[in-house]
Amino acid sequence: MPNHLMNENSPYLLQHANNPVDWYPWGEDALAKAKNENKPIFLSIGYAACHWCHVMEHESFENAETAALMNENFVNIKVDREERPDLDSIYMQATVAMTGSGGWPMSVFLTPDLRPFFTGTYFPPVRRYNMPAFKDVLLSLAKAWQDDREEIERVGNQILHHIQQQSDSHPGEEKNTFTWQTHEAVTNSIINSYDWSFGGWGNAPKFPQPMTIEYLLRRATADSPQHEQILKVSQHVLDAMSRGGMYDVVGGGFSRYSVDNFWRTPHFEKMLYDNAQLALTYLHGYLVTGEVKYRKVCEETLDFILHEMTHPDGGFFSSLDADSEGEEGKFYVWTQDDIQAALGVDFEFFKAAYGITPQGNWEGKTILQRELDDASLAVRFKLEINNIPEKINECHSRLLAVRNNRIRPGTDDKVLVMWNALALSAFAEAGRYLGRKDYLDAAIRNARFLLGNLHINNHLFRSWRDGKAKHNAYLEDYAGLIHSLLTLYQSEPKLEWYTAALKLGDEIVTHFSDPNGGFFDTRDDHESLLIRPKDIQDNATPSGNALAATALLELSAYGDRIEWRSLAEDMFALIDNLVLRYPTSFAQWLCAADFASGPTHEVAIIGDLEDAKTQEFLETLWKNFRPRQVTAISDYPPKPGSPALLKDRPLLNGQPTAYVCQGFVCLQPVNSPFEMEFQLSGNSVGKMG
Repeated sequence: MPNHLMNENSPYLLQHANNPVDWYPWGEDALAKAKNENKPIFLSIGYAACHWCHVMEHESFENAETAALMNENFVNIKVDREERPDLDSIYMQATVAMTGSGGWPMSVFLTPDLRPFFTGTYFPPVRRYNMPAFKDVLLSLAKAWQDDREEIERVGNQILHHIQQQSDSHPGEEKNTFTWQTHEAVTNSIINSYDWSFGGWGNAPKFPQPMTIEYLLRRATADSPQHEQILKVSQHVLDAMSRGGMYDVVGGGFSRYSVDNFWRTPHFEKMLYDNAQLALTYLHGYLVTGEVKYRKVCEETLDFILHEMTHPDGGFFSSLDADSEGEEGKFYVWTQDDIQAALGVDFEFFKAAYGITPQGNWEGKTILQRELDDASLAVRFKLEINNIPEKINECHSRLLAVRNNRIRPGTDDKVLVMWNALALSAFAEAGRYLGRKDYLDAAIRNARFLLGNLHINNHLFRSWRDGKAKHNAYLEDYAGLIHSLLTLYQSEPKLEWYTAALKLGDEIVTHFSDPNGGFFDTRDDHESLLIRPKDIQDNATPSGNALAATALLELSAYGDRIEWRSLAEDMFALIDNLVLRYPTSFAQWLCAADFASGPTHEVAIIGDLEDAKTQEFLETLWKNFRPRQVTAISDYPPKPGSPALLKDRPLLNGQPTAYVCQGFVCLQPVNSPFEMEFQLSGNSVGKMG
């Protein structure tokens, strides 16, 4: 018989709707029940693509005996962490404080007034892995609730005090502390901690660090004495991650992380946020280095999102499961016989390229990861080196055709604003820099989807599925959407994108501001929680505060909210004592600081958008990666409500005209793309107001 999750919209919650556990969604019904019956709450937080969430469900939540224990002694609440990052953040802080680590499924026991008193992650059905059996945990805590309430109250108060302190972030005394020397010191720290043996930062499990790589690529465009080392690190990690394993060479896209140090054995779920950020990172890697292989990875990743994670109306889905047919990775791995049958006469070539053996490289199967480079293959098989990529691609296509006949992993088809914003930015930039109209069209459709379905009556929602928008949006949703709309505005200069971004910026400043500096993660009209969360650390996705700093800096550069620049710069004091010690944990902040440190250009291009000369300006503008720049493009005269950057900019000689400005002090307007490029490179004379 279904439980109280049956009417929910989240695929993760619906997966548990027929458990014998009497699950409730987070809400007034469950919280009132706990208070009225004086029962502790068991809060289980996970997400649809989480492998160990599925394992714990099958082992414990589908077990009638375990469910009876849960139902008798606890009010049981299921939360999709992707829909409710506020709850996930609060109780993850408690879990890390109590156990030293965190993860999902997250298992938290709360008093009826929501104070955590016991936490953990996955619990097995019997004692193993040095972990207690879940039923033993339930029995022990039920007994403690009856017999030792005083100790539970003490622990709950202690943990509440701890997470209140953690969330009470105050800026340092100094403002705008990022200098050129700070960037050099941070960059040195990132380079010095780099793993030259395998690529990346830290030991297994190896997580991609797209924000850190993004920061390095930004610094590579600056006049830095570290330029050569920055490029070496950037290219080494981009190469390491894209050889296969964590990267799906057959179908495109990246898995969540690598279990080993070699980027070979992935945790097979594919998340929209990873693929959006990594596609953009590889795009920028291509623009900075000129390496075509990075463009290929970018395009294959975006194509994967289009083919496998896109709603017909333009929204992007959240994730693909790690499991299919009850087995992790089954959809993606191969036997030698599978590959030989698919490739025929090309098998020996492909076998050499990927080091394929009868015994495989993972549980008797093969995870494809490139071993021989193009030059080595050309020598061994007496082929022209220029023909190798085409031959490899042909083999991949034939394997993909075979794989498409397998039973696919499940799709979490909810649409989340923040994650969609990351993808929107990637498609908008790729459309602009690569001249891919299909990518730009995907970005436009996505923006219309988000603004049409999730921004309703001046209120932004977090999640959408099956025609229903749910849950208040968070700071990261607002800030991420602002940044992506400004990215789209520069790729498709329609005023509606800028207007929407500016309006969302006003909402952030009005409804999220913390008097102590920065912003809360929740709006001022959000439901009351244990604390009002304020997360400043970047994780797998940028923190809301780091994105807010980014968005406010960009909006201020357009001239309509100049005062927001100071507001954003003051936010850097929030991380002043942390960024040098933990740079990879604050990498989006570093990208924002790089933009603020400049030199930042404001470019206005005025002229008939259909005019060939206007198009020449745009083609010149987007030949190079320009991370410290905002651009406004408009027909003449600009429409009312256009950015202040476009105001009072007449055409020069009646022709399409470019204005290159810095701090709103502009150089002489020009009619020539060559002269505009000359000014952008700093080789210019003559200023006007």
